[in-house]
Amino acid sequence: MGDVEEEKNPAVAADGGREKEQEAAAVVVTAEREHDVDDLIRELNVIIDSVAAFGDYRRTQRKESFNLVRRMKLVTPLLEEIQELEGPIPDAAYSRLCSLLKAFTAAKKLLRCCHDGSKIYLALEGEAVMVRFHMVYEKLNHALDGMPYEELGISDEVKEQVELMSVQLRRAKRRTDTQDMELAMDLMVVISKRDDRNADGAIIERLAKNLELQTLPDLRAETMAIKKLIKERCGQNGESTQQIIDLLNKFKQIAGIEDTNGLSDVTLPKYLEKCPSLMIPNDFLCPISLEIMMDPVIVATGQTYERRSIQKWLEAGHRTCPKTRQTLAHLSLAPNYALRNLILQWCERNKVELLKREPEQDHDHPEPKEEIPSLVGDLSSIHLDAQRRAVKKLRMLSKENPDNRVAIAKHGGIPALVSLLPYPDSKIQEHTVTALLNLSIDEGNKRLIAKEGAIPLIIDILKSGTVEAKENSAAALFSLSMLDENKVTIGSMNGIPPLVDLLQNGTIRGKKDAATALFNLVLNHRNKARAIEAGVVAPLRQVLDDKNLGMVDEALSIFLLLASHPDGRAAIGQLPFIEALVRLIKDGTPKNKECALSVLLELGSHGSSFLLAALQFGVYDHVREVEKSGTNRGQRKAKSLLQLMRKCEHV
Repeated sequence: MGDVEEEKNPAVAADGGREKEQEAAAVVVTAEREHDVDDLIRELNVIIDSVAAFGDYRRTQRKESFNLVRRMKLVTPLLEEIQELEGPIPDAAYSRLCSLLKAFTAAKKLLRCCHDGSKIYLALEGEAVMVRFHMVYEKLNHALDGMPYEELGISDEVKEQVELMSVQLRRAKRRTDTQDMELAMDLMVVISKRDDRNADGAIIERLAKNLELQTLPDLRAETMAIKKLIKERCGQNGESTQQIIDLLNKFKQIAGIEDTNGLSDVTLPKYLEKCPSLMIPNDFLCPISLEIMMDPVIVATGQTYERRSIQKWLEAGHRTCPKTRQTLAHLSLAPNYALRNLILQWCERNKVELLKREPEQDHDHPEPKEEIPSLVGDLSSIHLDAQRRAVKKLRMLSKENPDNRVAIAKHGGIPALVSLLPYPDSKIQEHTVTALLNLSIDEGNKRLIAKEGAIPLIIDILKSGTVEAKENSAAALFSLSMLDENKVTIGSMNGIPPLVDLLQNGTIRGKKDAATALFNLVLNHRNKARAIEAGVVAPLRQVLDDKNLGMVDEALSIFLLLASHPDGRAAIGQLPFIEALVRLIKDGTPKNKECALSVLLELGSHGSSFLLAALQFGVYDHVREVEKSGTNRGQRKAKSLLQLMRKCEHV
C-alpha cells in the first residue's frame, strides 16, 4: 500500500508542476514590481489631493487647469475599488497604474506651473503650454484605455465614468477664442513696437488687467516667478527671457512705480549669486523695489518701505501708499529700527553682504498736481494763448503718471477737453485729442470720454485733422475701443472708413495706429462686415507686400479675424492673396510663417477650395519644411495644416 500511495497520477503531477511554475512566475513578477499596489494608489490619491489644493490658476490657463483637475478626480472611485480588491492585481492592471502615476506626476508639474509660474511666460508661450496639456491627456488615455476592468471586477458605473472621461480627453481640442486672439495681438504689438507712445500704454494697461498684474503684490510675485524661470533656463532662450523682462518693466511703469532700479532688475541679486536657493523672509523685502531693505521706514499707513524707494514715489507726486492705495495722512517717514536690526541679524547669520548704493543727485520734478484745477479752468478762457498753454500742459501732465490722469478727470478736465475738439485752431485740436488719448489709458476715463460724446468728434478729426492729429485720433479710438460698448459705438458712427483711409494713405506711424485700431474693432463681429465694406482688404494687401513697413504680422492678424467671417473669406480668399500666403510660408520670417499658416488654416477649415489653390502654388513642401525646422508654434500650425490637406486630397 505504501508503494501504491507514493505512486502519483502523471496528469496530477503535470498540473502540480504548472501550478508551481505559475507561483514562481507570480513571485518573479511581484519581485519586479517597483511599487506596492497600496503605496501606488496612495501616491495617486496624494497627487489628486495636492492639485485640488492649488485652488486657483493663472488666468490664461485657468479653464484648462480646472478641467484637468476635474478629470483627475474622476479616477478616485476606480482607485477605491482597486484598493478594496483582495489578493494581487493582474500585471496589466499594475502596469496601467504605473503609467497613471507617470501621467499624474506630469499633470501635477504642469498644474503647478499654471498655478504659480510667471504669468507673462504663460501668456507668451500659451500654445506650447497647451501642447503640454495634450501630452498629459495622451498619457492619461494610454493609462486608462488598457485597464482590465472585467478582470478586476470593476463596477459598471465606475467603468462608464472612466470611459466617459477618456472620450472627453480624446475630444479635447485647442480653443482659439476672441479673448486669446486679442491677448496674442496685444502681446505682438507691445513686443514689436519701437516708438514709445502712450497708445502703447493703453495696450499695456489692458495686458496688465488681463494677466492680473496691476497691483504691487502681483508684480512682486511675478518678479519672483521670473527669477525662478531665469534660473531654470540656465541662460538659454535669451530673447524670450528679455521679452518677459521688458514687459514686466512696462507693467511696473503703468502701475506708477518710479524706481528704475527695482522691478527692472529681475536677475538674481549679487548677494544671492552664491546661494540662489536662499529664501528671504517676505517682510525683509521692500514692496516697491522687491529687494532687501537697508534703510526701512514707516509711512502714515503703517506700511514699511526702503527709504530711497518711497522717497522717489513721493517725489513723483504720489500721495497714496503704494501697497494699500490709501491716501497718506502725512508724508513723514519714521525709521523702522526693529526691522532693520532683524534684517542685519539675518544677513549676518546667512552670510549675506548687502550692497551699498551710490547716493543719487537730486533732480527737478514736474510741477505738482495742485496746478491742474487752474489749467482745467483755463481751457474755457476767452484768451486763445491761455487755452493753448493749458491744453498743451494738460497733454504733458496726462502723459506722466496715472495719478495725474485721475486728477484731471476729477477736476472736470474731460468735458472741458471734449468741448475743444471741434475748435478751429489746429494746434488746440491736436493737443486736445492727444490729451484725451493719454487720459483714456485710465479705464474709468474711457467711459467718461465716450459719455461726453467725444467719439464722433474724434472721428471727424481722423477725417480732416493735421497729420499728427489723425494719427493720435486713431490711437485714441484704439484705446477707447478696448471697451466692448465703444467698439460698437465707433463702428456704428462710421469710424472704420477713415481708419481704412489712414491705413492706405497715412504715414508709417499712421498706418500702424490705424492697423492696431482696426484689429481691435474687428474683434466685434458686425465690425468685420463694416471693415470689409469699407475696403480694408486692398490696403491690408499693400501693407502685406511692403516689407519696409514691418507690419506683416499685424496685417495677417487682421486677415485671420476677417477669415472667420463669410464675407471676409469671400473678399480675401482670391488667388493673389493665397499666393502671397504661400510666399510668406516659404520666405517669411518665423513669425510671418506662423501667422500665414494660421490664416491659411482658418480659410481651409471652412472650404477645401482655399487649400487646393494653395497646393497649386506649391505650399505642401513649404509647410513640410516648417513642420521640420520651424518654431514650435510654426511646427504645430504646419502639422494641423498638413492633416487638413491630406483630408482634402482624399475628398
